[in-house]
Amino acid sequence: MNIHFIAIGGSAMHNLALELHKKGYHVTGSDDEIFEPSKSRLQHASLLPEKWGWYPEKIDTRLDAVILGMHAREDNPELQEARRLGIPIFSYPEYLYEQTKNKKRVIVGGSHGKTTTTSMIMHVLRSCGIEFDYMAGALLEGFDTMVHLSDKSKIAVFEGDEYLSSPIDRRPKFHHYHPDIAILTGIAWDHINVFPTFENYVEQFALFIEQICPNGTLIYYGQDENIGRITGRAPASVRCIPYNTFPHEVRAGKTNLIHQGEIPLHLFGEHNLQNISAAYLACRELGISDEAFFKGISSYKGAAKRLQKIAENEKATVFLDFAHSPSKLQATLHAVREQYPGRRLIACMELHTFSSLNAAFLPQYNHTMDEADETIVFFNPEVVQHKRLPKISGEDVKKGFANPHLKVFTDNVELKAALESESYSDSVLLIMTSGNFSGIDIQQLATHLLTK
Repeated sequence: MNIHFIAIGGSAMHNLALELHKKGYHVTGSDDEIFEPSKSRLQHASLLPEKWGWYPEKIDTRLDAVILGMHAREDNPELQEARRLGIPIFSYPEYLYEQTKNKKRVIVGGSHGKTTTTSMIMHVLRSCGIEFDYMAGALLEGFDTMVHLSDKSKIAVFEGDEYLSSPIDRRPKFHHYHPDIAILTGIAWDHINVFPTFENYVEQFALFIEQICPNGTLIYYGQDENIGRITGRAPASVRCIPYNTFPHEVRAGKTNLIHQGEIPLHLFGEHNLQNISAAYLACRELGISDEAFFKGISSYKGAAKRLQKIAENEKATVFLDFAHSPSKLQATLHAVREQYPGRRLIACMELHTFSSLNAAFLPQYNHTMDEADETIVFFNPEVVQHKRLPKISGEDVKKGFANPHLKVFTDNVELKAALESESYSDSVLLIMTSGNFSGIDIQQLATHLLTK
């Protein structure tokens, strides 16, 4: 098979390119710029384009397919040439479905918890020695790539992202997967640039439910009223199974599941205990025994940047989390507060996404950081300008969070200085971002803060 990637350097795209290369496909690609770690990983596999840019001459009739990334534009010259020659063009999710359409597909959707729940299922299946295809939104411990496709597997486990599929396909990615087992973890408005109203956003999940395969299963968080409003959209043959927080006990700073005894966990937080419930039900649908599931989940240590412990000493702990949307922010803060009730909680987050930097969206953050003892928010005005959004001020942010004690920084040097001036005795520092605070080495900073 000869496959060409337009915008090969993307986080998801380069992982798929690496996987197809490992399968023995002939892979080529183009991009106008590629950053680390994609650059080094492609270079190591001899897949890095020789020069940046788009070259229609790379597109010829020897190609079996072109895979189009979100980073490309609709007028991309390579895309236009592929169309002219009639070469099949796939978005990333379309190609994943094409590779797995004869397998049992487990798709994890929702505004939060997708990566964690997906990785929990993956971890348990691997611990059981079961071969499976997968796609996750982050590189997970023990897995070489974010995507794996095997000719031997009969199961595929995908994270179902609601963002757009490609420049020429404005449908959410998870509308392509047609799940046999669908999971919905919760719905909280996100991606305001694509879904300008909450109703339009919720509708995407309803459409996802409608596409569950006949005699399939919908596993959903039963306490989410937004999901509750749309479960009736499931096809008549689909079984709908609600879940709640898994029974547990927190003792001496450790969380244990309660199921015919106690099962110790490496992770914590009510939202993670809900994710475990979803993973448990999905694995049960796949024929995994309770004994095998709990043995597997007890060794699960979490996904990168999902309440990831990045520094610790006898007096303080630093966690890094991907949280950036209001619901994720609040759930993560609540989890840390419950796990460390006697410690001072310092919460530092970055407004980085299109939605979070939009003045109209800021009120969605109302009171989401109230459980912290000290709250810090950073945003870069240059990023706001780059996204062509109206200017926002520190006062706009304080008003949006409804927290008059909130400290707002727009300069990362000043932010670092403020964090360095803090005392971390008997404290937890929770750093939340989908970016890197405009160039801060977060791991290095966390280590420095606990050794200064």
